[in-house]
Amino acid sequence: MKRKWVLIFFCGLMVLSAILSALLRRETGDAPWSRVNISERGFSPRQLPTTGSNPARQFSDAIADAVEKVMPSVVVIHTETVQYKIQPDLFGFPMFRVRQKLAGEGSGVIIDERGYILTSQHVLEGARQIEVVLNTGKKIPAKVVGRDRATDLAVLKIKAEGEAFPAVEFGDSDAVRVGEVAIAIGSPFSLQSSVTVGHVSQKGRRVEILPYEDFIQTDAAINEGNSGGPLIDADGRLIGINAVIQTDAVERGVGIAFSVPSNLAMVIAKSLIEKGVHEWPWVGAFFGETTGQFDGDGVPVEQVWRDTSAAEAGMKPGDMILEVDGIRVKNEHDVYRIIFNHSVGETLRFTVLHDKTKQLEFELLLQEFPRQP
Repeated sequence: MKRKWVLIFFCGLMVLSAILSALLRRETGDAPWSRVNISERGFSPRQLPTTGSNPARQFSDAIADAVEKVMPSVVVIHTETVQYKIQPDLFGFPMFRVRQKLAGEGSGVIIDERGYILTSQHVLEGARQIEVVLNTGKKIPAKVVGRDRATDLAVLKIKAEGEAFPAVEFGDSDAVRVGEVAIAIGSPFSLQSSVTVGHVSQKGRRVEILPYEDFIQTDAAINEGNSGGPLIDADGRLIGINAVIQTDAVERGVGIAFSVPSNLAMVIAKSLIEKGVHEWPWVGAFFGETTGQFDGDGVPVEQVWRDTSAAEAGMKPGDMILEVDGIRVKNEHDVYRIIFNHSVGETLRFTVLHDKTKQLEFELLLQEFPRQP
């Protein structure tokens, strides 16, 4: 009985307290739902106007501007290949020839407003059907114009009635400096229009994957699906076509990728568009390694073929090539790089140390390298 009265007392006390609180709120005019205005002077504003120079912001804006400039020219390439597989019968003997369709994907870049696209040849290997996806999402069938297996490059053609396509601006890959910013754009792992930023790690790399290599090495992340996409500079100009990755996350590290220089790529693309094949130029001579027997830089002539530009001009084995097209050369790769960055029918000026004493100038016509019968 005593507990009951104690409970009643506490309940009454709570009711009385609630009534007093209500009366006090009524007298002061406050309500539990009334809005309280808090001064914002103690809080940071959402965004202050920038003042002065911010190099990090300028760098960021430059990268974004370059990407925005190039992105309309970057495409995704879908391929469909057919593969036949031998299926064994119930007793394990090869019996059935099963037809399988395999899907592939790569990247490319529009190099001509008429719809010509430069990409990697291996992206198109064995493809029966090719489809290009523009940056707008529009899908257009494509056909192969030509391929060059020595550099793993290929050109595609797309066509839409009355439509001009946004072509990339070309850069000068010879003028690219080691250490400058490099931006790769492509569709790694089907992630369309992905952008990675790095640097030009080195130039003139040869990794013994292709018959002819003069790669730009970069640490911009390039993965499966990036092949054929553009490598651009900070001004949004094409400096390379992403081609090869060399990475082993466990044993050899990550961050080594290679691109075909734009100067070489554009010479080959022009040839493929005009003729369907690339005619490799030469002057009729082979060049060797510098032996150090002559003072200064220079590249020795090892062999000269009859009835060629070099032979007709009087070039002989033992001559030293000092300059080609006004560019000082230090090794045979420098000579070949300059030659291969030009087309058959053009003329190059060779500065030669003849008979170890006389410096001569030769104007040599670039001829087509003899094809094997």
